[in-house]
Amino acid sequence: MTFEEIISNLRNKIYHPVYFLMGEEAYFIDKISDYITANVLTEAEKGFNQTILYGKDTAPETIISNARRFPMMANHQVIIVREAQEIKKIEDLEPYIRNPLNSTILVINYKYKTIDKRKTFAKLLDQKGVLFESKKIYDNQLPAWISQYLKAQNYSISPQASAMLSEFLGTDLSKVANELDKLIISLPPGTQITPDHVEKNIGISKEFNIFELQNAIGERNILKANRIINYFGANNTANPIQRTISSLFQYFSKLLVYHFMEDKSQNAVASALQVSPFFVKSYVLAAKNYNIKKLVEIVDILREYDMKSKGLGNVSTSPEDLQKEMIYRILH
Repeated sequence: MTFEEIISNLRNKIYHPVYFLMGEEAYFIDKISDYITANVLTEAEKGFNQTILYGKDTAPETIISNARRFPMMANHQVIIVREAQEIKKIEDLEPYIRNPLNSTILVINYKYKTIDKRKTFAKLLDQKGVLFESKKIYDNQLPAWISQYLKAQNYSISPQASAMLSEFLGTDLSKVANELDKLIISLPPGTQITPDHVEKNIGISKEFNIFELQNAIGERNILKANRIINYFGANNTANPIQRTISSLFQYFSKLLVYHFMEDKSQNAVASALQVSPFFVKSYVLAAKNYNIKKLVEIVDILREYDMKSKGLGNVSTSPEDLQKEMIYRILH
């Protein structure tokens, strides 16, 4: 069952006796757990029928004991087990999972880890309740997630603004959602969020960011690229060299993929590079400026400076000077 299906069922008051929420991405786990905590019981019912347990201080026997109680003056009782990944031998919950009470909604938050889906315990969870794995999203999936999140709130976002947020914030969805909420609060419903909105409300420069650096390098605009990298050097904490290297490595890897593609139509390129069709023209231009031989050389340069940024083969050069050297070698 997907995150969207689980939330839809909960909104329609379709409940399951057990929710085992596991995986690397805490955001979806928290959203499901928080929704159940806030909405299944009324405020009057929660006093007797809602229990919060913590895995570090709780044994499976305690969870089972609580889960087997019947609700008082309510249709359900809700038990939330937080930090369940700290529970030793969580498989000891199996006797209860085999025969759970329909009046109990047991929510197990098993963050940053997963259980073996091949084993009996996982199969029982899937059969008797909801076994949900919250997976980390990839960098290339983030712009679409941002658009979907904003669309649900009656907002839209330009491709440039989405790229700025994706590059700057990374794939920590809780952090991304928090920044998007800041934008929503400051703008009227129906607004299309632009780079100007992002710069004003979140503080990401619309001119001096990794996305604009990629464009400048792709266009071989040496002046613009140097202006941006100088800005990065003066603001090293907000623009660490490791993030610059990682982003440029992905960018040039996509250019290599483009060179070897037979079908170079807009939709084919967008699909293969996993970018918005809006950005395909910029990749086509960059591919004209960088042949395969130069791209292989650039990948080697990026690997070299990745090592230097970690202190290997570099004793005294500062991160800001390393960035400047790296960009110079890429462009020349």
